[in-house]
Amino acid sequence: MMGDDLVLDVRDLRMRYGTNDVLKGVNFHACRGEVLALLGPNGAGKTTTIEILEGFRMRSAGEVSVLGVDPAHADEAWRARLGVVLQSWRDHGKWRVRDLLAHIGSFYEPYQKPWDTDELVEAVGLTEHARKRVMSLSGGQRRRLDVAVGIVGRPDLLFLDEPTVGFDPAARREFHDLVHRLSDDEDTTILLTTHDLAEAEKLADRILILAGGRVIADGSADQLSLQMSTESEVKWTLHGQRYVHATTEATKFVHDLFKQHGDDIGDLEVRRGSLEDTYMAMVVAFESGQAEREFVEVTR
Repeated sequence: MMGDDLVLDVRDLRMRYGTNDVLKGVNFHACRGEVLALLGPNGAGKTTTIEILEGFRMRSAGEVSVLGVDPAHADEAWRARLGVVLQSWRDHGKWRVRDLLAHIGSFYEPYQKPWDTDELVEAVGLTEHARKRVMSLSGGQRRRLDVAVGIVGRPDLLFLDEPTVGFDPAARREFHDLVHRLSDDEDTTILLTTHDLAEAEKLADRILILAGGRVIADGSADQLSLQMSTESEVKWTLHGQRYVHATTEATKFVHDLFKQHGDDIGDLEVRRGSLEDTYMAMVVAFESGQAEREFVEVTR
């Protein structure tokens, strides 16, 4: 799915602050309705990348197309097609929830058809709090309002920065349902940054891992796991004794186990490597390799 469906197209993106190269040739794309998670350790360049895509920061080099436009030369009509949910957002605490969303929605009307205010309040789970002042909301309720502000204009592209910080498990599940609804029903493309790897695994169609100013991995959680061959943990009981074994070839190990012990095997459990395991393995492998290269360059 490319061509008219291409929402993000980033080629050889570079960013330098003084003598420090933060982005060293970043390449990726995203299509309409796709949920893309951007992961990486602190200092990897995630925030810089997002700010360039949003048009808030000028790049040093490379080509960037967002909704078919170079963000460095975008206009108000283009900005109205974006939604942004930051980690924190300031507003006037005396606004009532519904009134605030209706007011912000009115700014989109020359360019986009915004959400119906009552539908939006219901979508983010704030119906019971619609007449409350913002200052009286709990942290979780306030975060729901942040999300509502980000999507009020029915964006074609939505940036989510740590969107579920402060959510309890029920609120997080409801938010995940909303993300799926936006991508499936609204055809919204979503770029998600999060430190919650389980959330990324659940929400994202594709995952990008950024390290050292480069994309070091691009694929689904399953595809990335296969690339790294991360260890699985096999647990079983034999003659009343519990055993645990780590292996990169779980299927072969279990086959050999049953071939040797047959029906004496009980309580078999296989825990395959998670996205967190894959992420850590990739980042550690990259950083170790980079440290080796830097050592070689310094000692030449």
